Amino acid sequence: MRRIITFGCLAIIAGCGGNADAAQKTPQQQWGASAPFVQHPDNIQPGVGVYRPFVTLVNPYEGNAQRAAEGGNLFIAYNCMDCHGAEGSGAMGPSLQDSRWHFGGTNGEVFQSIYEGRPEGMPAWGGRISDGDIWRLVTYVRGLSKGHEVATENFTGKTVERTGH
Repeated sequence: MRRIITFGCLAIIAGCGGNADAAQKTPQQQWGASAPFVQHPDNIQPGVGVYRPFVTLVNPYEGNAQRAAEGGNLFIAYNCMDCHGAEGSGAMGPSLQDSRWHFGGTNGEVFQSIYEGRPEGMPAWGGRISDGDIWRLVTYVRGLSKGHEVATENFTGKTVERTGH
C-alpha cells in the first residue's frame, strides 16, 4: 500500500516546479530519492504516516495567456469537451465554469485530478500526455470560471444546493 501511495506521489510531483523547465524534470531530479507528499488539508487519509514534509505543486504556466490558449486547444484535442461541455460549461461531466471543485480547485489539485483521473468517468491522463500538457490544461481550466456568473438560486428565488456531479 505504501509503495502505491509513494509511486502515485512520485508521478504527480513530476510536474512540480517554479518555471517551465521544472515541468520537464523527473521526480528524482527534483526531489531526490524520496519525494514529499502533496498535502490535502480537507481530505486527510487516515493511517498514512508522513515522515517528510508536504509539497505544494506550483503551476509553471500560471497567468501565461499563451499556455492557457494552448490548453484550450488541448481541451478540444483530448475530447475534454465531450464530457465537460463547450468551454467547460458542463455536460455529463461537471461544469468547470462555476468555481465548484469536487476534488479541490488549486493548481496542484486540478493537476492531480487530470493526472490520476477521478471515480465515475474522469480518465487518468498521467503517462498518456506530458506533464507540460497537463499544466497547460490546468491553466486553461482554472481560467474558465473568470467572467461567468453562475446562478445559485432557482426561479422562485430560493437558494438550492447543487446535487449530482
